Amino acid sequence: MKKTLLALALASTSLLALPALAQDAAPPASDTTASSTQAAGGNYQPNQPVGSGNWFVDGSVGQAHLNKGPYNDHPTTYAINGGYRWKVGQDLGLGVDVGYNDLGNFRVKNAFNSNDVNLTSQRNALRGWTAGVNGKINVWQGLYVSGRAGVYGWKGQGYDNQSINRHNLDKVDYYAGTGVGYDFSEHFGLGLSYDYFHAKKDHVSLSTDTASLTAEYRF
Repeated sequence: MKKTLLALALASTSLLALPALAQDAAPPASDTTASSTQAAGGNYQPNQPVGSGNWFVDGSVGQAHLNKGPYNDHPTTYAINGGYRWKVGQDLGLGVDVGYNDLGNFRVKNAFNSNDVNLTSQRNALRGWTAGVNGKINVWQGLYVSGRAGVYGWKGQGYDNQSINRHNLDKVDYYAGTGVGYDFSEHFGLGLSYDYFHAKKDHVSLSTDTASLTAEYRF
């Protein structure tokens, strides 16, 4: 399943680039045609011309699936990302981003009782930074499909299959994801995404998949 997701995300990112490549490859019939190619329009950021771009920031809240050793849980996850995305085709945006996520260390509802909010010492404690590429293709009047992939620098604690000792670990691995959503305006959109974060070291597997709701604001 995880390999299928990675392949899907990479394939989605590649397929998202095809319209832009096809547009670049098509020779302009005249100066007027070339000028209109760069004009505003399309489904992605329709009021902006091709070649322009936007800074963006997004925040996500979701649920992780954990089934590692003594952990069998569906904790709440949090993530924040920021980056820049270019309009490379009438319906297509491609960009880069960096971010940070926490995949289940915090239980915010404990703030309303006597229990600890930070459960890092009790859970797998996977968290880390991301850096990668992202793509969006707006298929119809704000409805979009997205893909993203990159490197994941994580930290965590966990148990291997051969001992009861808790290990402190860190490594740079990878992540990949895909999603769908709707842009309510050229500045704001909401989406649902599925992401996989690969995290394995010293016979300890903390790899986690998440389903999230993401809100994005474009400047």
